[in-house]
Amino acid sequence: MTTTHIGIDLGTTNCAVAIAQGGADAETQGIPQIGAPGRVDTLPTLPSSIYMSGEQEFDAAGLKLPWSAEGDPLVVGTFAREHGPHAPERLIHSAKSWLCNPNVDPSDALLPWQSQAVESKLSPLEVSAKLLSHIHASLQNTNSLPEGTRSIITVPASFDDAARRATQVAALEAGFSESTLLLEEPLAALYAWLETQGNNWRKQIEPGQLVLVCDVGGGTSDFSLIAVSESDGDLRLDRVAVGSHILLGGDNLDLALAYIVKAQLENQDTQLDDWQFRSLIQKARAAKETLFNNPELSVAPISLESRGSSLFASTIRAEVSRDTLDAVIVDGFFAKTGINDFPQDGTSVGLQELGLNYAADPVLPKHIAAFLHQAQRSFDNQPELAERLDPAGERRNQAFIKPERILFNGGVFHAAALRQRVVDILSEWCGQPVAELDGAQLDQAVALGAAAYGRIQECGEGIRIRAGAAHSMYIGIASTMPAIPGFTPPVQALCVVPQGMEEGSEITLDKEFGLIVGKPVTFQVFSSNKRPEDTVGSLVSDAASQLETSRPLETYLDALENFPSGTPIPVKLHAHLTATGQLELWMQHTRSDQRFKIDFDVRLD
Repeated sequence: MTTTHIGIDLGTTNCAVAIAQGGADAETQGIPQIGAPGRVDTLPTLPSSIYMSGEQEFDAAGLKLPWSAEGDPLVVGTFAREHGPHAPERLIHSAKSWLCNPNVDPSDALLPWQSQAVESKLSPLEVSAKLLSHIHASLQNTNSLPEGTRSIITVPASFDDAARRATQVAALEAGFSESTLLLEEPLAALYAWLETQGNNWRKQIEPGQLVLVCDVGGGTSDFSLIAVSESDGDLRLDRVAVGSHILLGGDNLDLALAYIVKAQLENQDTQLDDWQFRSLIQKARAAKETLFNNPELSVAPISLESRGSSLFASTIRAEVSRDTLDAVIVDGFFAKTGINDFPQDGTSVGLQELGLNYAADPVLPKHIAAFLHQAQRSFDNQPELAERLDPAGERRNQAFIKPERILFNGGVFHAAALRQRVVDILSEWCGQPVAELDGAQLDQAVALGAAAYGRIQECGEGIRIRAGAAHSMYIGIASTMPAIPGFTPPVQALCVVPQGMEEGSEITLDKEFGLIVGKPVTFQVFSSNKRPEDTVGSLVSDAASQLETSRPLETYLDALENFPSGTPIPVKLHAHLTATGQLELWMQHTRSDQRFKIDFDVRLD
């Protein structure tokens, strides 16, 4: 039977779908959605927006999709994005970033954030499930889900364990099968590039080189470093490092331009209300794209509807100039900075809103610089890879890693000026030219690469990027010490999966630990992509201050005979990272044959 592979880019601002049938190349799939009440459009992408329409706000029949019997008050896609700014308290966007917010449970109903206009809210998990359900229904409607179909959903490489688990739960709730895989977005972008190049990819990269995948979408930035080496005469690709989850993207650029234009209008005694400013953001985005796509233009005009009653003041006119574009975006967000210029910390104010953790520093090259320093540490702690890639040792123990190639992904990089600015900065840092990989598909590469990966994994033909665990994973260990009034001992964290640990690996820790059985218990899971030096068994003394934390796993382990409930029993830990990326953590009672198991998903690809 020929297997169909569905690649799904579950993006922060847009979703995309691609299909690979059997051995054929992956192709993108249009997604039907409400374009306006009473009109269904099939478009290349599905905006990751949901509008919670009010009672009797629209005729239900006007919101009917081809696969539904009646209209859905939760409108997904283009109309949600375009109409939502008119009633922002009913609009949900950027829900994906809430999945990895350590301060909230992905199943908590909190969206639209801080809204008082809706009777009931949705959780980040429910929003993801709703987007995926729309995609699932559209695929069923076009007969693109035959028996045996396998789906691959992409997520940021920086997603922690809780965010990955929430994405998997959302996929199941949306109707996708338990065999659905997760794949890191930068890896998917590279798979798509390899797919388009065929055998010609060897003309652009060669053994001994490093490829930086720079993915800047509408709401997030994601970085990964890929090593090109040779093993037994064959070229091999290994993922070396992944960056942090950075809420910084194209939306920031559009908002900055909108504020500049708003200030210019106010200087001319023209005041904008909230509705007009939200419209201005969309117009600023269009002006930005016009100027970047037409280098010969010096200005891009903007027109806004007036809210006044005068027929002679029906339109407000403004413009974005080339000088403004260069100052705000090219020399602002993409300013020329040094390799040792890192992002500034956030606010020092004691209290702030408990919302999304947006990047405090908007200068993208600073985030790239921080990643290259971090990636050097990851490289130095992978001796087998370092020896294969760099037998002379010239790359090791440097201040930062120096890539030779860069693959761009994300809509921001449609602007050739921004790609060139990043290439120029990297080349200056590295002291040698850093070449852009030609042939990138910036908007739909992630979906195409995911579908291609599914085919490669099944048939075994094609190049597979070896990735292992994207983060080191730790399990919380309670300290044993005398009680002290007013003092709570810090939780220690034991490393059970070091960064880069390959699938199929198994380890056993010789040290005994006390496992509480016979009562409800909590396992605290930590992660880090900034401690590549940790190995299996490494103990981090104050986990809360040094590691990223996710929602704890609450469970119950049956008591053993002759052991009272709540009694700690001696166990040794055995960790197995399966071929599907699941961590099986076994706890073997050292006085009997009894074993206990808890499961975590820790790896993508």
